[in-house]
Amino acid sequence: MLDPEGSVEHKPSSSFPKVFLIPLAMLLAIAALLLLAFSATQQKEPDFYTFKVVNIRGKLVSLEKYRGSVSLVVNVASECGYTDSHYKALQQLQRDLGPYHFNVLAFPCNQFGQQEPDTNKEIESFARKTYGASFPMFSKVAVSGAGAIPAFKYLIDSTGEEPTWNFWKYLVDPNGKVVKAWDSTVSVEEIRPYVTELVRKIILKKKDEL
Repeated sequence: MLDPEGSVEHKPSSSFPKVFLIPLAMLLAIAALLLLAFSATQQKEPDFYTFKVVNIRGKLVSLEKYRGSVSLVVNVASECGYTDSHYKALQQLQRDLGPYHFNVLAFPCNQFGQQEPDTNKEIESFARKTYGASFPMFSKVAVSGAGAIPAFKYLIDSTGEEPTWNFWKYLVDPNGKVVKAWDSTVSVEEIRPYVTELVRKIILKKKDEL
């Protein structure tokens, strides 16, 4: 078509934006993938305190309430040969170091020798009346094997140590990371120095922040 001046009319070419359309879309897609990957790395890694459990009264509770303090997680039983010595020592540890910087977290379990056969109410009554247990107690659970609750699966995965009997003990630091695990044969008094050292660090840190 001729324009008024007699020359051929040239339509604006649309090839220029098309050339960049596909590469631009690819760049946007790559950017979105990178953003997702970055977000995933920034997500909080699970730790012991990220789990929820059921307490001895049947209420679902978050372990987040114990973040910032040291925890000694123990699978307890009422009719075990280790019951008397462990309950007495655990309560003494709770009395000496708890509850602001440290807590024993007791999880009754009937997996080993069926030595925790009673109901949650009976278990709590036994521990409170017999030993004056003032530490937090939770509902009877499985702590090993496929049926283990997620919180204990985390403890096992973190240490490579799975309970094979009653009164295994897992030491958890203020950030929810597992420091060490001990089996039933290791007394509470033997691990007291490890607990005391972690509690001491918390106290010193708080003093420095004042």
